[in-house]
Amino acid sequence: MNEAILKTLTLVLLIGIGLALKKKFGSKDKINGIKEIVLSVALPSIIFTALMKINLDISLLFVPLLALAFNLVLFMITPTALSAFGISRTSSSARTLRMLIPSLAPGLSCFPFVIEFLGDKSLALGAMADIGNKFFGLIFLYVIAMNMSLKNTGAAKSNVKDKLLSLLTSLAKEPINIILLLGLILLSFGINYQTLPDIVTSVFTKTSSLMTPMVLIFIGLAVKLKEGNKKLVFCLLMMRAGISIIMSVVFIKLAGISSPNLFLLSIVFPLSSISFWPFAHMSLFQSKEEKEGIPEEEKTFNIELAVMVLAISLPFSTTLILGILTAGSYFMEIWKVFILGIGLLSFGILPLAASKLFVKQTSQNIA
Repeated sequence: MNEAILKTLTLVLLIGIGLALKKKFGSKDKINGIKEIVLSVALPSIIFTALMKINLDISLLFVPLLALAFNLVLFMITPTALSAFGISRTSSSARTLRMLIPSLAPGLSCFPFVIEFLGDKSLALGAMADIGNKFFGLIFLYVIAMNMSLKNTGAAKSNVKDKLLSLLTSLAKEPINIILLLGLILLSFGINYQTLPDIVTSVFTKTSSLMTPMVLIFIGLAVKLKEGNKKLVFCLLMMRAGISIIMSVVFIKLAGISSPNLFLLSIVFPLSSISFWPFAHMSLFQSKEEKEGIPEEEKTFNIELAVMVLAISLPFSTTLILGILTAGSYFMEIWKVFILGIGLLSFGILPLAASKLFVKQTSQNIA
């Protein structure tokens, strides 16, 4: 059997195990427990291992800036894109989607497949890129959510400095950020994976091996499509994926990337699922608005829509990323990637555009 197909089937079966164990993990706390092990133990270990195996280059410092630039561009064009869906820019749904769509969660949806298909060096580059993405999701989007809430409710700014300080403190305490900083410090002193004590490398090797199976089982456990407008969410996610791929094509072309692994990493990293962090920010301000007695229809964010987007985004992104990496060399031609991006963008926009046209035509006929 072809090695890529065998690898893909193995990963899919691990997701299947998660689906089969859903009833055993009925409690949300149990599922979140697995997620915490992944984000606090397995992922930091595998990122540290990958980072310590590469040569430290000053050019790596530009990688987080590239990811941050991607986030910001997607953030700026999201309002225009939402207009194609007939979503008012001043609505709670528009504010919610503007927070969610530009964010990325590569740890759960991208990195497990990157390490399996593209190797350690690609994972280390992905981890560096995630630094910029985290700055965007944890700090920039928090400030945006705060401004949206203040503007919507007309509340006075209070303790903004304390809240930002608290956010920066929590960011500094994250295991992934600690391990990245530790790795960069060690590399700057000429210490790499080969020169570390055997006991240290043994611990990281064992904990790193937890990453792929636990993430895939978690995906199987977490897949849950709640009731609601699933068609709208699927179309939005296809639009997001299409725009991300087109942006990746532009970057690959401008940067002149020819390395197969870097080429594919540039495509799949921006396809990562939507992050939980903007949802956490929105929930924080939603709770504050509830305490202030603000009516549901006047609240800043649509939390129900946010939950649905998160629920669908993870399986959607993992399926797309797994498909691209399984195809491998097929997507090494830039025009094929561009067609994929245009196709996803079209499938995202056209169904709803056709639906709106049909409703308009029907209304005219009835009149």
